[in-house]
Amino acid sequence: MEERKMVYLDNAATTRVDPEVFKAMQPYFCEKFGNAASQYYELGRQARLALENAREKLAALIGASPEEVFFTAGATESDNWMIQGTVLGGKRPHIVTSAIEHHAVLEPLEWLKKNGYGDFTILPVDRTGKVDPGDLEKAIRPDTGLVTIMHANNEIGTLQPIECLAAIAREAGVPFHTDACQSVGKIALDADQLGIDALSLSAHKFHGPKGIGALYLRKGSRLAPFVHGGGQENRRRAGTSNVAGAVGMGKAADLAAGRLNDGPRQAALVEAMWKGLSGAIVKIHRNGDPVDRIPNILSVCVEGAEGEAILGYLDMAGIQVSSGSACTSGSLEPSHVLLACGVPVERAHGSIRVSISHETTEEDAKLLVSAMPDVVTRLRAMSVTWKE
Repeated sequence: MEERKMVYLDNAATTRVDPEVFKAMQPYFCEKFGNAASQYYELGRQARLALENAREKLAALIGASPEEVFFTAGATESDNWMIQGTVLGGKRPHIVTSAIEHHAVLEPLEWLKKNGYGDFTILPVDRTGKVDPGDLEKAIRPDTGLVTIMHANNEIGTLQPIECLAAIAREAGVPFHTDACQSVGKIALDADQLGIDALSLSAHKFHGPKGIGALYLRKGSRLAPFVHGGGQENRRRAGTSNVAGAVGMGKAADLAAGRLNDGPRQAALVEAMWKGLSGAIVKIHRNGDPVDRIPNILSVCVEGAEGEAILGYLDMAGIQVSSGSACTSGSLEPSHVLLACGVPVERAHGSIRVSISHETTEEDAKLLVSAMPDVVTRLRAMSVTWKE
């Protein structure tokens, strides 16, 4: 029997570790296994040098200085550190965010409020998922200690006007943080040019390993440590350094910098998929901003078909996509992102997210476009409410 081709189109959830990344990491498990904090012998010095080299590579990718990059376990930790460190370590307990943030931002805010540590304001978005800068101006208060608004949305791909939003916060004397998990490695990004004070990212979103990420913190920024118990990361984040993970992240950053020119090809592939799907399926709707977006995400809603059911049938055909954020998969609730964009509840239940990478081929895209119409037809035939 001929082996079925697997088509992986969920790169916004995670990417495959690049073979070059894996190769770079291997020596730091069994050969160069030293603790980067042990500087009195060669193995420790090797580990420290590798850690700092990785920091330099990551800093170069995001337009930062190495001393502004702090390794974490991932963007979720970085988000939590920025939010909790701001409120628990300062005197301004109010935070401004948007309605379409990742749960790694929204849930820490809820926790702080529930436990009486602070308060927050959620800004609405328009139908494409963008924040109105005027709303941010109105939301900032004398006790506002942080504005945190994501760079690119993980479900619909919309890019926020970060430079404008960060300028408003800066004018008010409020630090600005952005979760750039989905944009780092996908588009050119310069932290200084954006005017931000902090940025979160994860290696596994750009073909690095899972379990390693970073927080960019502009030089001179004040933030309470999130983890206590050691002097690592300039005494800001205690714990034995994940040297192998950092090395992998540094290599992935190097590779990502060289692949930014693949963005136009990915954008064209996404447009081809949308053209094919919209031409073959009636009452299919595209989500997010079709222009101001990262190039690798296509989010659609299909009327008359449940998103989870679409995923199941596509999986049987060897095609792997998602219905939105991987962190909320399995939830029966419609996407909070789509609802915030004004998508009706019934339509939001029929959402799927296709996310590609430099590894995605035209054949992969064609297989999705070929399989989807039959899946939707089958599901609509079983629906008691569907009317064309």
